[in-house]
Amino acid sequence: MRKHNGMRPQDVAILLKIISLEQQDWNISRLAKELYISSSEICEALNRCFFAGLMDKSKKKVMKMAFFDFLSYGLKYVFPVQPKKLVNGIPTAHSALPLSNEIVSNGISYVWKDIDGIISGLEIEPLYKNSILAVKEDPNFYEFMALVDALRVGRTREINIARNELKKRFNIEQPIFQTI
Repeated sequence: MRKHNGMRPQDVAILLKIISLEQQDWNISRLAKELYISSSEICEALNRCFFAGLMDKSKKKVMKMAFFDFLSYGLKYVFPVQPKKLVNGIPTAHSALPLSNEIVSNGISYVWKDIDGIISGLEIEPLYKNSILAVKEDPNFYEFMALVDALRVGRTREINIARNELKKRFNIEQPIFQTI
């Protein structure tokens, strides 16, 4: 295995895609095709994720609690984003499902710039280059990516709602600490 030189944004997307597939069988070719990422980059990402403790030894199972912790507390520092100019695009963060059902924005929408964009909003740089292509083909993956953007750009309320939604979708529970 090569030296670990840190996580890359597509690593997050790959782990989210694996989780979004739930119990479906997946392989590197499928991930590459559906995420518009080369097979070799998928392999490298799986190695980085294993090294970081985000995948098990078989590189088939996401360590969901560790990944959730990384998303909750590290993502916005490792892959920061700042809203840009007003553009047409695909809604993300609190402007997209599932958060748009729970959060009434004050007129500020966040979008990934896209020629086929359905709303106008402040541009958010997608987590990786071809993510817009991937989310157009997989609504479940789209919601995961929007939730992750809420963690990257949201305020406390949006972040907390996104965390709770991810926790449900990851099927993890908070550990219960007992006092002695």
